Amino acid sequence: MKKISFLIFGLFQTFAFSQTQDLASLASGTNVGMNALFDTKDNLYGYVSIYSYGKTHDKMQKFEYVLLDKNLNPVANKEFEANMLVANYYGYVDFKGQIILQPSEFNYLQAFSKDATRPVSMVIDPQTNTVKPKVYYDYLENGTFVEITQPKSFKEERKENRAEKREKGYNYISSVSEIKEGGYLAVELNDYGRYVNKNSLIRFDENKKQMWKYSYNTDGSKKVFSDLTILERDENYLYGILRKVNDDDKTFSVLILDMKTGKEVSNKPLTGLSPETIYNIDVLYSNGRKIDNDKTFDDKVVYLGRNYEKGVKGFARLMLDKKNFNVDLKTLNYKPDLSARIPRLSADGGVENGYYLQTKDVYFMSDGSVGILSEKFKPEGQYNAPKTTDLVFINTDKDFKVKDVQVFEKEKSKWVNSDYLFSQYLNNGKDVVFFFRDYQKDEVTREKKWNLFINTIINGKFKQEVIPISQKDNYVVTPYVAKEGYILLREFNEKEKYNKVRLERLNY
Repeated sequence: MKKISFLIFGLFQTFAFSQTQDLASLASGTNVGMNALFDTKDNLYGYVSIYSYGKTHDKMQKFEYVLLDKNLNPVANKEFEANMLVANYYGYVDFKGQIILQPSEFNYLQAFSKDATRPVSMVIDPQTNTVKPKVYYDYLENGTFVEITQPKSFKEERKENRAEKREKGYNYISSVSEIKEGGYLAVELNDYGRYVNKNSLIRFDENKKQMWKYSYNTDGSKKVFSDLTILERDENYLYGILRKVNDDDKTFSVLILDMKTGKEVSNKPLTGLSPETIYNIDVLYSNGRKIDNDKTFDDKVVYLGRNYEKGVKGFARLMLDKKNFNVDLKTLNYKPDLSARIPRLSADGGVENGYYLQTKDVYFMSDGSVGILSEKFKPEGQYNAPKTTDLVFINTDKDFKVKDVQVFEKEKSKWVNSDYLFSQYLNNGKDVVFFFRDYQKDEVTREKKWNLFINTIINGKFKQEVIPISQKDNYVVTPYVAKEGYILLREFNEKEKYNKVRLERLNY
């Protein structure tokens, strides 16, 4: 283990700028991953690099984390133990400023061992450089609030669930989360297998004393039931969509609860879009990956989902006013809204030669305008590989009408699901930059190489910069998101134990 002196994150800016860092030299374990850390306002906080040391004793294994600031200065490290089910961790910053290491990859064969337990997240306190397993909470049917430090094995859970189902006819399900508004929020329900009922939201204070309880779907059955989708919370209100189903009849309303009392402040009908569109407005997937499809501003909450009208026909935007609780619902369809700007676009998002527009990212601006980035994608077939070609950026105005469409022509890539990489907001969220790669033929050498395309949209104007990132000297070059105005490039060669990252300044 390499010793790293510990510095408080708040002092990062006072130390010397470091443009390169050798990840292989920071710890003696095997580097299994690194990811960027963002604070609750989506600002880059730093990076966490994870190292594995393999099995230690008693069916446990050892890992080490190394924290780097956004200038790549190492500031803290610590070893910790985990069960054998975990293969890697993904780090994020919670509302307390703690760094949470969440298990992200698994050794699935370990799950079949008789005493296998659900792996827990690890909590790093950056002020003290201490790490400990995350404490979980459970709320029992008898009203007891329980702290869980050691999860039950999968075998024990299955045995208890079967016994409870035989005795009661249902399984009581609950989940408890600590919330930024103070205290805890729990959800509970009775699960009968094919339907659920007796749903409740329960808020507790910091001492785990119940503040309020909001119940719904009390008599839910297979055909008649209700469910609640929480869109957002703040210190004053909880904002959600309440769906009521009576066989084929589905109605929706925007439900606002007082966060201090749990009482209904508003319950307005929500109409204007298909039931499938409204029900799925809070989720947006691309190739099985969930896209961040919402953003909260001081005065509103904005969501972007798909518009379903006998299949996917385009996009739907939901904008909730946090002052008067009014909702603005608008749609943008492939036909006729986009077909005049994108050649050969069909009503379901298809383009030429079996390709279709696959949404890759969404950008929200403070005036309600939305940017939608898509990529032309052709799925894998029985006799053909998956392929991608051009990227398409759709820019809307505050009324969700098409302002302009930018097509980024790109070489065809085979056996990949996407050449899009990542993006970040610029200038306090007013502008955006997104990155993609392309395997292009050099005009001089005629050799094909990977290039990185850096695309900025500042004050509504597009600008593009190209940086070569092709594999060189047997090193694989991978781009990562960096602090504003920079990109992080990682050069990696496992055989030579070469694993370096460097910051490059962008020209915009």
